[in-house]
Amino acid sequence: MAAQVLALLRALSGPEAPLEELRALHSALQAVPLGELRERADDLRLGPLFALLGPGSRREQTTLCVSILERLLQAVEPVDVARNFRVDLQKGLAHPSDSVKTLTLSQVGRIVESSDAVTEILNNAELLKQIVYCIGGENLSVAKAAIKSLSRVSLTQTGLEALFESDLLDDLKNVMKTNDIVRYRVYELIVEISSTSPESLNYCTTSGLITELLRELTGEDVLVRATCIEMVTSLAQSHHGRQYLAQEGVIDQISNIIVGAESDPFSSFYLPGFVKFFGNLAVMDSPQQICERYPVFVEKVFEMTESQDPTMVGVAVDTIGILGSTVEGKQVLHKAGTHFEHLLMKVGYQVKNASTELKIRCLDAISSLLYLSPEQETDDLLRMTESWFSSLSRDSLELLRGISNQPFPELRCAALKVFTAMANQPWAQKLMFNSPGFVEYVMDRSVERDKTSKDAKYELVKALANSKTIAEIFGNPNYLRLRAYLSEGPYYVKPVSVTAVEGAE
Repeated sequence: MAAQVLALLRALSGPEAPLEELRALHSALQAVPLGELRERADDLRLGPLFALLGPGSRREQTTLCVSILERLLQAVEPVDVARNFRVDLQKGLAHPSDSVKTLTLSQVGRIVESSDAVTEILNNAELLKQIVYCIGGENLSVAKAAIKSLSRVSLTQTGLEALFESDLLDDLKNVMKTNDIVRYRVYELIVEISSTSPESLNYCTTSGLITELLRELTGEDVLVRATCIEMVTSLAQSHHGRQYLAQEGVIDQISNIIVGAESDPFSSFYLPGFVKFFGNLAVMDSPQQICERYPVFVEKVFEMTESQDPTMVGVAVDTIGILGSTVEGKQVLHKAGTHFEHLLMKVGYQVKNASTELKIRCLDAISSLLYLSPEQETDDLLRMTESWFSSLSRDSLELLRGISNQPFPELRCAALKVFTAMANQPWAQKLMFNSPGFVEYVMDRSVERDKTSKDAKYELVKALANSKTIAEIFGNPNYLRLRAYLSEGPYYVKPVSVTAVEGAE
C-alpha cells in the first residue's frame, strides 16, 4: 500500500499538478497505516507537495496538499522535518492561508517538543521571528499555536536567551503595537513563560513586559483592568510568581482598588476578576493569612452575595466554594458567625429561585462547604457543617430533594453531589433516614435515566455504603441493599422474569 503512495508522490508534476493526482494520493493515504509510512519515511519526496502550496494556488489544491502533508509529516521524525524542510517551514509561516500556517505550526510544535530537534529551531532566527509575528495574525488558533511553541522554546536557557537577548524582543514589542487584542496575547505568552521558573520570570521582568502588564492592571481603564487581572491571576499560580507580586506591592494595590470600588460606578467590569484573584490566592497560600491580611476581600465577597447582578452573585458563590474547600477556609468562614449564616440563607434562596446556571454554581459551592473527609470529622466540624446545612432553608433536605427530582440532568447531578458531600456525616445520615421516602429514592435505579445522573447516584450510594456509621443509622437491611447496589455497579438492570402461562402456545 505504501508503494502506491510513493508512486503517486513521484508522479506529481510540479506546480501545475492536476487535482485528480492529488485526490488519488489523498484517497490512497487513508488506507496506509502510519507505521508502514514510517518504515518508508526516507523515500517520501515531499518537495513537490510543498511546491504546490504556492501563494497563488487554488483553494482545493491547498486544502488537499495540507491534508496530505499532515498525514505524511507524521511519519517523519521531528529532527528530520526541522533539517530537511527548513525553508518550507519558513514559507509556510508566511503563507496567506491560515490552514498552511496551522500545518506549519503543528510541525514546529513537534520540533520544540523534541529535545533532539529543538536546537534546529533555536538556530533559525528567521523562523523564530516569523513565529513571533504569527501572534499578531487575525486567526486565534494560529496565534495560540505560536504562543504555545514560543513558551515551549523558552523552557531552555538557550531559548530564553534567544527570545529575550536578541532582536526577537524588539519583534515582540512591535507585534504588541498591532492592536489591544494582540498586546494581550503577548502578555499571555510572557505570563506563561514567567510561570515556569524564577529564572524565566527574571528574564520577563528584565524585558520590561511584566512591568507594562502591571501598569495596565492598576491603570484607569476599567476594561483593561478586567483583562489584565486574569493574566496576573495566572502568574500567581506559581509560588515565585506570588512572591514577586507581593514584593512589588501588587497584591496590596489590588486590595486598595477593591476598597476604592465602592465609589466607582464601573467597578462591576473588573471587581469579579479582582475577587477571584484573592480567592485563588487564599487557596494556594493560607486562607486565614490572606483573609486576615486583606479583610476587604472577605467583606466584598459577602457584600456581592446581596447584589442584584447575577454575575456578582455567581463570582461570590464560586469564591465561597473555593474558600470552603479546605478545613482552614471553613474555619475562617465560620468565624464570621451569624454574618455567614445570613450568607448561606441567601445562597439557599438562589438555589430555589435563580437561573439554572446560578443554581448549579450555588450547589457546587454548598458541596465544597459541606464536604469533610473521614479524618476531618471532628465534633466541632460536624456541628459546623450541620448548622450550615440547616441555615440554607427551613427544610434544606426537602429543597435539595425537590431539585434532585427535576428533569434536568445538570441540576439533578448538582443536588446529588451535595448529598454525596455530606453522606459520610452521621447527622446527615440521620436526616436522610428520617426523611420519608429518601432511602427508597436512593435505592431506586429507575429515577435516573441518563449516564451522568446514574454515575452521580452511584457516587452517593458509594459514599453511604462505605461510611462506618451507616449500618447503625440506616439499619442492616438497608446497609445490605446499599452494598448490593454498589457491587452491581451504576448501570445494573434487574432481569425481567418470564412466567409460563398454562395453555399458551
